[in-house]
Amino acid sequence: MQQAIKHLEHSSSIAQQAKTISNRYDYNRVLRFLDQKGKEFYGLKFQLQHEDIPTILKLAGYFLQDTALCEDHGIDLRKGIMLTGPIGCGKTTLMNLFRLICNQEDRFVVKSARDITFEFIQDGYETIHRYSRGKIYASEFKNYCFDDLGTEKNMKHYGNECNVLAEILLSRYDLFIAGKLKTHITTNLSATELEEAYGNRLRSRLREMVNLIGFDMSVQDKRR
Repeated sequence: MQQAIKHLEHSSSIAQQAKTISNRYDYNRVLRFLDQKGKEFYGLKFQLQHEDIPTILKLAGYFLQDTALCEDHGIDLRKGIMLTGPIGCGKTTLMNLFRLICNQEDRFVVKSARDITFEFIQDGYETIHRYSRGKIYASEFKNYCFDDLGTEKNMKHYGNECNVLAEILLSRYDLFIAGKLKTHITTNLSATELEEAYGNRLRSRLREMVNLIGFDMSVQDKRR
């Protein structure tokens, strides 16, 4: 009984925050949908956290194409999203859930940065083509979310070392400028750490490609 009361109080508090955001969309309904799907995918212990709601509502506004909310928060709908925050704050979980409310044109695939580098070991430079321009000899532009950028290592293929994700992102930048696709990213790295890992050239292009939305760095690890 006490747990049910706490859940109702928690839901009511979240609803109050959502109510003040926008008149165009029913964000209470959106939050209920995310909570429901989160429980379906990740178990009954899943729960949207009160302190995360401002970040979640920005993401919801972006993926719902709520121009008024996005203008208020300086979010450019032409760009992708870079979602930052400490380990275990729920970045990957949220991006997986927000795939469910995108319109068809903006649907994206979540792909681990580490998995892509392992593909590079096996398939070589075709991997870079796969995640930028699509299959060789075909134009299959896809929106991707590269998950946990910065956890991968430089990889070698036949002795040639390559910063695989940097090359993919630089290739996708050209396609972004041409209006072909969007790129989303989750990362634990700060702007300085990104520059150290990938260089100033890529960091500069990321500023053009993505909106920065971040969790507070004091957010607790939800995996505990």
